[in-house]
Order: sequence, then C-alpha cells, then structure tokens
Amino acid sequence: MADQSIPEARTPETPLDDGVPESAPLKEGLSRRRLLGTAGATGLVLGAAGAAVGYAARPSEATPLSSVGADQVMFHGKHQPGILQGLQARGHLVAFDLAAGAGRKEAAALLRRWSETARRLMAGEAMKQDDTDVARDAGPSSLTITFGFGHSFFARTGLEKQRPVALDPLPDFSSDQLDKARGNGDLWVQIGANDALVAFHALRAIQKDAGQAAKVRWQMNGFNRSPGATSHPMTARNLMGQMDGTRNPKPTDADFGQRIFVPASGSKDPSWMANGSYAVVRRIRMLLDDWEQLSLAEQEQVIGRRKSDGAPLTGGTETTEMDLEKTDKAGNLVVPLNAHARITRPDQNGGAAMLRRPFSYHDGIDADGVPDAGLLFICWQADPLRGFVTVQRKLDRGDALSKFIRHESSGLFAVPGGAAEGEYVGQRLLEG
Repeated sequence: MADQSIPEARTPETPLDDGVPESAPLKEGLSRRRLLGTAGATGLVLGAAGAAVGYAARPSEATPLSSVGADQVMFHGKHQPGILQGLQARGHLVAFDLAAGAGRKEAAALLRRWSETARRLMAGEAMKQDDTDVARDAGPSSLTITFGFGHSFFARTGLEKQRPVALDPLPDFSSDQLDKARGNGDLWVQIGANDALVAFHALRAIQKDAGQAAKVRWQMNGFNRSPGATSHPMTARNLMGQMDGTRNPKPTDADFGQRIFVPASGSKDPSWMANGSYAVVRRIRMLLDDWEQLSLAEQEQVIGRRKSDGAPLTGGTETTEMDLEKTDKAGNLVVPLNAHARITRPDQNGGAAMLRRPFSYHDGIDADGVPDAGLLFICWQADPLRGFVTVQRKLDRGDALSKFIRHESSGLFAVPGGAAEGEYVGQRLLEG
C-alpha cells in the first residue's frame, strides 16, 4: 500500500455530475432546483396516485441526471485500456488457466475472441452473440478490459523463448501469507467500469468467451467511490479511511513513460512487449479491528499524514512536500522513521515508482465477526524488480503499517501494448 504510488481519484474525463447548473432551464420551463423541489414536495401525492401520474408529470425530454453512463474509453490504442484511466467504481479481476491440451493455437483464438468482445462492450454494444442483456439500457460507463500473460502461459504455448526476464517470480516477503490457489495463472483479465451491472456483464462475457479453451483459476471483486460522490475532485480514501494516492506518478511527469511502460526500442524486453507494462496484483487484507483501536493521532503516526486532508504531519496541504528532517520540541522526528509515507517515497527507494490503480474489497464477515476486507492492489511499472520489489523490500524491513495488513495472494503479469485497428491483444506474441 505504498503512499507514493496509490492512484488519485482525480478523473477529469469522468464528470462529477451531469454538467448542468442547478438553475439551468429544462424543456418545461422549470429549473433543476425547482423541479427537484417540486418532486420532493409532491412525492406523497405522486406515490398515492400511482406510477402513471409520476410518468406523466416528467418533462418529455428532461436533461439526464448523469452522463456517467455515456463515458467511453477506446479499446484500440498505444497502450491497453485500464492503465492510464482514473479509478473506476467497480472492478473484477479474474485469472484463467488454459485447458488441458490447449496451446498456442487455442490461445490465439481466445485472445481474438476476447479482444473483439472487449471492443464491442467498451463501445456500449452487445456481445456478438448470446448476449445476456445484463447491461441493456446502459452506456459504456467507462468500461475497460485489460489482458495479461502469466509466467506459466509461455510454457503452455511453447513460447518460453519469448518470456520476459521481468516476469520471473516475485521474491518471498516476510509479511506474505499467500494462498497459491488465488495467485498467478496463465492469463489475467482486469475489468473496470463506473456501473456495477456493466462491469458484471463484461465479466460474464469474458468467462463465456473462454469456452473450453480456458478455465477460471481465481476471481476477485472490488469497488471504489462512485463518480460524483464528492462535491469536487479529490484523492480517494481506502477502507482505513486514509486518503490514498497523493504521490502517485502522473502522466505529466517527465519520466512517467520510462517508469511505467516498456519502450518501443532499446529495451531488454522482447519486442512484443513494446508499449506494454507489468502488473503486480496482490490481495492485501486490512486488519480493520486492530486499526480502528488506534487513536487518530496513532493512525496518523503510522502513515505520516493527516487523516483529514492527507497533508504531511510536517504541515501544509496534501501536495506539500514532506519535511523528513523536521523535529518536534522534544527533538523527535515529526514523521517517524517507520512511517509508511516516509518509507515509500521514491527518493527513499532509488527513484523507484509504480502507478497504482487499486480497488477496495469486502468479502463478508467471518464467524468471529471479523471483516474480510482490504485492497486489491494493482500496480503498473516498466520493470517490477525496480518498481514493486524495491519498494516492498523496504517496507518488509520495518513499515509501521505492516502489522495492520496481510498479503494473502499475489500475481505478476506481462501486459502487452494496445492492439492497433484490426489486431487483437497479444497478436505480435502469438503470431510473431
């Protein structure tokens, strides 16, 4: 849960509301404020009179209350979708293993099907056949579908010579308590959208498309704050209540591309990974009962930032540079040496950085009344050894937050660059 790499929920491409002022006139000559006020005042009357009256009283061509459903992300492009976009309200992560006897030919046919389905659904269209109608009436809702290859995929398809060195298994960490059945896999799919039904529809479509070629290995569900839930764009909060994402790398940074994406040339990676990235995926359980027993001051000492606004304990606003040398009247460092925000800073890790786009999760409450909740950690980098591994090793040696979290599953996937028009994802690997 590195502070420097948790994504901001600033998504300028996603409107906070319908973009229409409250006083904007509607077709019937009513302002939005007056219309909503009238609806509130007459709600009992409309309810008693029946649905037909409510329908008749609605302006025939009223301005939609939200444009969230209309937002669309393009499938074809330099990079795959689901990396550079802002946080999405709903997400599904799913890994597949190729079926016994399936190899390169079957994998190519599957990626071709998946790519066509992703293109259609991201445009707000139905599946090519056997659509379930789950997303009928909804727009694209910023749907993104992203595909990656695990370490085992290359042996299964006879492509070992094309397997990147960067895809070597991650090292063990002392805080790991990993369930191997819920980690890795031949193929990985990330689905995100700003509507739950749109996201589920995509998940079901991907599973159906897999057919007999691949079977689900594991699947996880996540969520983030819905667009428009806050009065203005702001950094997201995690389930600990902390503002998460202040120091996430930004596309405007001069070195953003070289940190996050594999270059088109001059790289040690195979050519099919040009403009791609590596995704580290971890299910990190938050021990919320223990965390919530801490006082506010103790929580802030663990993180190194104020809980209210994300500002460093050394003062200023959320984006103020942290003063790592500042001491209090007793001579103690204001930001403790083991504070999470101090340990994860790029300048404390040789410049290591990663782009994070996580989802929170809640998988119920166990028999002891303890919530199974936390973070579906997803981080992107051009080199996982230099990005995730460098930072996690530092955290492993003494992060104050480590006693309140537990890493329960892990995966590493090579995510190739985006598909050009007429191509499918991974075509340069599978047909090269």
